[in-house]
Amino acid sequence: MSRNAMAIVSSLLFAVLAASLVLIPVPYVARRPGQTIDVLATTDNTPVIEVTDAPTFPTTGKLLMTTVSTTRVDATLSLPEAIFVHLGADSDAMPRDVIYPPGKSSEQVESEAVAMMDSSRSDATVAALRAAVIPVTDMPRVQSVSLAGPSGDVLQPGDLIVSVDDQPVSSAKDVASVLGTHAAGDQVIFTVLREGKEISAPVVLDASASEPGKAVAGIDVGTGYRFTPRVTFGVDPAVTGPSAGLIFALGIYDRITDGNLIGQEVVAGTGTIDPQGKVGAIGGVREKIKGAERDGATVFLVPESNCADIGTLKTSLRLVKVGTLKDAISALQLINEGNTSEVPTCG
Repeated sequence: MSRNAMAIVSSLLFAVLAASLVLIPVPYVARRPGQTIDVLATTDNTPVIEVTDAPTFPTTGKLLMTTVSTTRVDATLSLPEAIFVHLGADSDAMPRDVIYPPGKSSEQVESEAVAMMDSSRSDATVAALRAAVIPVTDMPRVQSVSLAGPSGDVLQPGDLIVSVDDQPVSSAKDVASVLGTHAAGDQVIFTVLREGKEISAPVVLDASASEPGKAVAGIDVGTGYRFTPRVTFGVDPAVTGPSAGLIFALGIYDRITDGNLIGQEVVAGTGTIDPQGKVGAIGGVREKIKGAERDGATVFLVPESNCADIGTLKTSLRLVKVGTLKDAISALQLINEGNTSEVPTCG
């Protein structure tokens, strides 16, 4: 083969290789700083967090919920794109399976993210009310209903169970205990709270398919909560996931307590929260810190278990370590009073 022919072949092979690098997707997704949302603000004349049926108080400063912008489940990255994102100061490339578990459709991923956001709001509300010493009562709650089962057109997810056959119940165990005294074919009257109203719901029990001799109502029962204040959220439905729990809880707490929690600071943060106020780890903490810094925050609340993930990230923010909602409230009060030396930080 002549030198010219070899040069042409080499050029073609190089072009094919270059095109492959650009066109063939790699199993990674990009993660970058997303938008921030001030949960103490009002958008389109609607508060981002609105509390009714309870005394509320004016708030000051800004409390930023942070997000991460991630490659969509139905989109891909090329190798050059993944390398560029990984080397970026405020972005990263993550293995696709870590963000989007294999075998799940985009609809399933979205549905699960929406459910996590709903749960996050509910848990944040309970944690905030408890921190403000507003009564919250644990109650058995219908978690799910088998549509083909005996409760399919009677009970609904979210129903709080007051009694079963006029026997008051205070836990899922109590519900199971009452049902255990009945046989398949028996009619049982559930008294439930639905949207604040008490409803009587008759259910004819069915035989369990997996446990002979056991009668079932075709529902899963977990723990729910009864309280007087009503909390609504004016957040874009496209924003999903559980990591806003801490900031939601702080926003609610600030509205229902008298005092100056934030002062004139711009505070941002992230973290899941449970009904007892425990703060949990999240993903994308570095990207969220950079997004908060971009949007003017001076303080960032970091779940204590995420402090190790910050690494050598350079930031001008005060990174406050929190393990519970009470930790976050205490830290913000200290900062507002000027006692910053007593505030625990990451690193």
